[in-house]
Amino acid sequence: MKRLRIQIQSWNFWKEEAGQDLIEYALMAGFVAVAAGALMPNVSTSITTVFSKIQAILANAAGS
Repeated sequence: MKRLRIQIQSWNFWKEEAGQDLIEYALMAGFVAVAAGALMPNVSTSITTVFSKIQAILANAAGS
């Protein structure tokens, strides 16, 4: 009976869709940024700067 309960709980975990939209929007924003950088080379330096700042902020937050 315990194994069945664990199996049902894990099945519910995989059906959970909360937060899925946020991930999809983040992936789409990243794709648009990469496409814009490829189509407009002068914009790619600005995009690189923005992503570098974001990476530094996330690394700093993860370290503290």
